[in-house]
Amino acid sequence: MTARPTGHLESGAHLVLTRTFRTSVHDLWAAVTETERLARWIGTWTGDPSSGRVEFLMTAENSDRPEPVIIRRCIPPHRLGVTLGTTADSWRVDLDLDDDDGTSLLRLTHRYPDPAELESVGPGWEYYLDRLVAAETGGDPDAVDFARDYHPAMSGYYRELAGQLRPPG
Repeated sequence: MTARPTGHLESGAHLVLTRTFRTSVHDLWAAVTETERLARWIGTWTGDPSSGRVEFLMTAENSDRPEPVIIRRCIPPHRLGVTLGTTADSWRVDLDLDDDDGTSLLRLTHRYPDPAELESVGPGWEYYLDRLVAAETGGDPDAVDFARDYHPAMSGYYRELAGQLRPPG
């Protein structure tokens, strides 16, 4: 597989990536919110989402330390806004799902990414979204190779985008 970078900047401050799926928005919502479905491509969560917080374990990276996630917005099956972490450098990520006659669009927005991290963050999101595509189309998410196709292969593209980022405000 030769992956190509798809991310772009919006409002000069937000990294946006999209993927299209041939499934209902309800099915895609399940793929990005149900811990059993998440486990196939990125990780698992534990806790009570109704509390506004869960713990997220990134199994795709063989991590053994869960990270706190704050659920900022949850409007099933279309909008999910989370903050990954609880420190000043936490990531604000939004998932917006829209459907159009049996096809669904997933839009991931990473708000205000750190320019110094974008050359690895961008390829990382590409990698995870492609793992999601593989999981949802009957492919093998483990066949998606970060080291071969994403980083450092896409780093230059995202380094260039980092130079165009504007600070919040």
